[in-house]
Amino acid sequence: MNKKQIGYRILSGCLVSFAFLLCGACGSTKDMSKSGKKNAAVAEVRLSPEEEQKFDYFFLEANRYKLKGEYDTAYEMYNRCLDINPQSASVLYEMAHFSLFLNQPEKARIELEKAVKLDPENIWYKQTLAAFYQQKGETDKAISVYEDIATQFPKRSEALMLLVDLYGREKRYEDVIHTLDRLEVKEGKSEQISMEKFRMYLNMNNQEKAFSEIESLVKEYPNDFRYKVILGDVYLNNDKLEEARSVFQSVLDEEPDNAPAQLSMASYYEKMGLDSLYRNQLDTVLLNKKLDTDTKLNMMRRLIIDAEQKKQDSTKVLTLFRHMMAEESETADIGMLCAQYMISKNMDEETIKPVLEHILSIEPDNTAARLQLLGYAVNKNDYKQAIAICKPALEYNPEVIEFYYYLGLSYYQADKKNEALETFLKGLEQISAESDKNVISQFYELVGDLYHQKNMNEKAYAAYDSALVYNPDNISALNNYAYYLSLEKVNLDKAEEMSYRTVKAEPQNGTYLDTYAWILFEKGRYAEAKIYMDDAIKNGAGEDSSVVLEHCGDIYYMNGEKEKALEFWKQAAELEHESKTLERKIKLKKYIAE
Repeated sequence: MNKKQIGYRILSGCLVSFAFLLCGACGSTKDMSKSGKKNAAVAEVRLSPEEEQKFDYFFLEANRYKLKGEYDTAYEMYNRCLDINPQSASVLYEMAHFSLFLNQPEKARIELEKAVKLDPENIWYKQTLAAFYQQKGETDKAISVYEDIATQFPKRSEALMLLVDLYGREKRYEDVIHTLDRLEVKEGKSEQISMEKFRMYLNMNNQEKAFSEIESLVKEYPNDFRYKVILGDVYLNNDKLEEARSVFQSVLDEEPDNAPAQLSMASYYEKMGLDSLYRNQLDTVLLNKKLDTDTKLNMMRRLIIDAEQKKQDSTKVLTLFRHMMAEESETADIGMLCAQYMISKNMDEETIKPVLEHILSIEPDNTAARLQLLGYAVNKNDYKQAIAICKPALEYNPEVIEFYYYLGLSYYQADKKNEALETFLKGLEQISAESDKNVISQFYELVGDLYHQKNMNEKAYAAYDSALVYNPDNISALNNYAYYLSLEKVNLDKAEEMSYRTVKAEPQNGTYLDTYAWILFEKGRYAEAKIYMDDAIKNGAGEDSSVVLEHCGDIYYMNGEKEKALEFWKQAAELEHESKTLERKIKLKKYIAE
């Protein structure tokens, strides 16, 4: 395959889409140069029946290969078509796309212009040519083609819309208005057209006609208050304040709960600096059930920003939030904004909890609110509350792995080991390619701990291995895995290697030092074991652990310090313990292996 063929294949995803991008749709490729109407300025090519048959075959094959994405072959087939009939508009149109993506714009220009001359009634060819001119910055030529389309296809509005944009970019405002008038005749008076004409008249410094345009829209639809409010907004935005107030008031006189008019009147008060009236009006607007939630949210955000800038007390904002939440029952968006505001103000969690519970009463699958409540419970070590929060979450948010994690931990704290293990295993079923590997590792580690407590050591070690696959640096998994191997006196070399990594990572962690010292003890390296055990004691490992103190006594005994060993055994006996040999060690004053 040569480089050009490779290039075609790279472009294969773009060739068909180019026509769509420029034209807005896929047009007909009916070949008017072979039959039907033709442009008299272009020399006619008469084909013999045999040539027509060949042409049709290659053209159909070219289209078939193009649809299959085999653009090299399609390109060759289109070229064969041109060899038979160089005046085929449809083939020239197709070849233009190849030329464009082969970075041959001038060749594409010739092909498109020729296709339009050969088939002047094909709108798709003309739209593509006009779009090409636009892309090249040849605005006048693009305008000429679109004007031609608008005249030739009077029932279609797309060309007029594009002309409005092109004339506007060229600041040909009178032409914009003329084109909008044509659109208005075709589609009727509308807000969009009138507003655009208003904007154009302002650009032309013709305020009289600008306001007259919006006023005519109101006259056209006298019973539609929306247009009256638009007129008032136009007055307000152009500093015709009294006219604006008059329009807004006229709407509110007829329809007092008209939300857009209420909102616009609030903007009027704000612009006039009438602060108390502005705030009262905002209260009225925000409690209006006809006002959409998004608008209410935007208004509340503005109020919050304004209150922060003016360093005002939060009581007013919170009161308004409470009233709105009492009215709003379909979505929890207002409640979410309220909770975010309260959290940002560092308010007491007992004050925030009712808002979060309100959110969950409306949207029980609201993950953010549930996680926030869960965070409060976890921080207080309230495992009962954590269970109450997490259990329904598995039904509403089964894909959120955090809920399995904290539910499992809470069951663990509640000494419900079977429920904890079941929960962690269900959580692992939710793992996906997007899941956090560190979190997965923690799941497997906890599963390993629980399996070990159930004396299911093979499953425990398999779980630890999985934990270390997802996170080779999971220090607590390394420690537990190593310690349990040492208790069984198996794979001590592996246990030593894992435990040493924990000591290297956290050299002042008494628990990890104790594990490493005990593994050295089990390997008969008593002097080394004593060094690390001394460090473990120095770092507080024996303060509340009978196991560590008993280990320390065993290590001292094997190092010949029998009196010191006895002291550590006695200290261990004073604490709660499950050792089967501790009392005998003290009584016989010697080390006894389990």
